[in-house]
Amino acid sequence: MDIDIEEQDPLAVDPVDRDGRRMGDTGRDDDGNRKVGCCERFHRSISKWMLPEELHEQYRERANCCPPPIFIILISIAELAVFIYYAVWKPQKQWVTLGEGIWNSPLTYKSDRREEAWRFVSYMFVHAGVEHILGNLVMQLLLGIPLELVHKGFEVGMVYMAGVLAGSLASSIFDPLSALVGASGGVYALIGGYFMNAVVNFREMIPLLGVFRIGVIVIIVGTDVGFALYRRFFTHDVGLKVSFVAHIGGGVAGMTIGYVFFSAYNQKLLKDPRFWLCIVGYVVFLLFAVLFNIFLSPA
Repeated sequence: MDIDIEEQDPLAVDPVDRDGRRMGDTGRDDDGNRKVGCCERFHRSISKWMLPEELHEQYRERANCCPPPIFIILISIAELAVFIYYAVWKPQKQWVTLGEGIWNSPLTYKSDRREEAWRFVSYMFVHAGVEHILGNLVMQLLLGIPLELVHKGFEVGMVYMAGVLAGSLASSIFDPLSALVGASGGVYALIGGYFMNAVVNFREMIPLLGVFRIGVIVIIVGTDVGFALYRRFFTHDVGLKVSFVAHIGGGVAGMTIGYVFFSAYNQKLLKDPRFWLCIVGYVVFLLFAVLFNIFLSPA
């Protein structure tokens, strides 16, 4: 039966173009599929790199950039500001090596000033030169921003600061006569947590990407630690005897506390026995390090 077009409800059928596609439907591509926006594509990539496959959909359903990854951005700005302060307002002879201004900074960790307890944390704001600050900033922004988008800023901040403190305490025990500068303890905590997740969830995090992830981490860590070892043992300038142990201490903190925080996506940590095991272990290490520095340190 023919239907008079004038009798049709104009709202019932969308107008179509000559190819039969609905006109005014800007949310679909030429094949009729829903268009994916830049933000959604970004979060899809984040989920592939940061989470096992079964959690991708769950993450994308709740993903947004509000609040933004504020912790890692603010801590990076603070570190850059301190570096600029010592490089510009307290000029060094050269930016690529540790100068006298940085060496005498009240932020630098020095074994003979360890009674000034803030130095065990504040050393993360002081860097030995351009390559030092750039390396740490690039790594913590590239890894920290996606981690903070997936997890909460509080969790990323806890892992980062746990690595900073573990790095200085480990250095005070195993390399007690050396100074310490740089945010490598915090950066390595993020790397260690992400590395453990990539290894444990290797099959669930797309194996080919897993090989790439682990390979890149091994190359970056190997290069950075190698440079730190060279600077510690093979340079002849006494002012450059900066400890490398913070890298190891931060990495261990990341592979324990960081792994628990980053593997418990959208779960309550207080009900996870691994969380309490790591917390107890960290507190025991903290107490031992404090007692060592008070009673046993050769410094």
